[in-house]
Amino acid sequence: MSSHRVAALVLVAGLAIVPFARAQAPAAPAAPAAQPRPPQYVSPEVHADGRVTFRIHAPNAQAVRVSAGDIVGLTPQAAQMTRGENGIWEVTVPTPEPGAYRYNFNVDGVATIDPRNHATSESFQNTWSVVTVPGSQPWDVADVPHGALARVTYKSASLGQFRRMHVYTPPGYETSTASYPVFYLLHGAGDSDDAWTSVGRANFILDSLIANDKAVPMIVVMPAGHIRGGAQGMMATQAVVDDIMKDIKPYIESHYRVKKGRANTAMAGLSMGGHQTLNAAIPNLEQFAYIGVYSSGLIGAFPDLMPRPQGATAPAQRMGPTAEEWSATHAARLSDASLKKDLRLLWFATGKDDFLLGTTKATVALLEKHGFAVVYRETDGGHTWLNWRHYLTEFTPQLFQPAARATSSR
Repeated sequence: MSSHRVAALVLVAGLAIVPFARAQAPAAPAAPAAQPRPPQYVSPEVHADGRVTFRIHAPNAQAVRVSAGDIVGLTPQAAQMTRGENGIWEVTVPTPEPGAYRYNFNVDGVATIDPRNHATSESFQNTWSVVTVPGSQPWDVADVPHGALARVTYKSASLGQFRRMHVYTPPGYETSTASYPVFYLLHGAGDSDDAWTSVGRANFILDSLIANDKAVPMIVVMPAGHIRGGAQGMMATQAVVDDIMKDIKPYIESHYRVKKGRANTAMAGLSMGGHQTLNAAIPNLEQFAYIGVYSSGLIGAFPDLMPRPQGATAPAQRMGPTAEEWSATHAARLSDASLKKDLRLLWFATGKDDFLLGTTKATVALLEKHGFAVVYRETDGGHTWLNWRHYLTEFTPQLFQPAARATSSR
């Protein structure tokens, strides 16, 4: 046999072996063992006596606690959750009164929302879970006609960016041809335009007040009080005021059926929003007949009253003009008696335990010094939604009423 034939046979044999070898593919790896499904559980669970049980499934966690700033008395010890044999951590806490409460869980140092709760609330940099404790308050969901709540995106020419606001229209708006007065309602520092409805329950408060003839039907505009990007920072007061006056107010007046004019326009805000309200409404006093300031005043105008860390010796950081500088800037409006004449209501409210109580009192004194008739309410409680829902419930019925009715509430 020639060497060429032998080589050919060897090659053929080699080729014959290849498909046989490929047919012996290695067996597929065994599928991983099925993981047990998490146990079924409910969180949050609201009890008839107002207590709330929070739960989360975290079988490998070492320590879990619940955080809820408005639940007074939720000490570090009371906030610690206990692990069950099924890997579910839970704790039951009392709530101070019916209402909505933001909360989250801290799992081994990592903050997370409640994965079993679909109700959430936005702040400027976080998302929170929300639990609502009913109790026949004006902010409960009641069997009354309900208004509509819209999330409106608009282009702010003054800021050069797209922005969002929430707009409440009263029951019957869609089917009527009537025009309505407008109430601009501002949130506090660290929050967003979502806050007044998701945790403040403003839309349900308005529904209840209107249905019970305690407030006139109105449009409520809830803008964003912070600016993302740029160098303005969280307290970008003038930039936010420009956005409200140059972009939001014209947008509302051109896209909604509104009653224009001073007598049909109100503004109020809590904390930072109260500061922004004063800086928007006082310089434009001819456009606002009703002004409300909740748990706030001219923040930064009274440096000696600003809270400082315990043991700090340096003066408080300036957050804006001093009271003297602010008064000088707005001297013409502050001294104009004709503008005060048609100002129907200038209303302040702050809790006795609020860290801005001194700022509130000093701002009220400043405005009274300039001849304003200020209504001042000092309540129990601190800088929390427990107060702000009550303030909104008390303030709103005084809006857009005949002068005699508004005056009688002072």
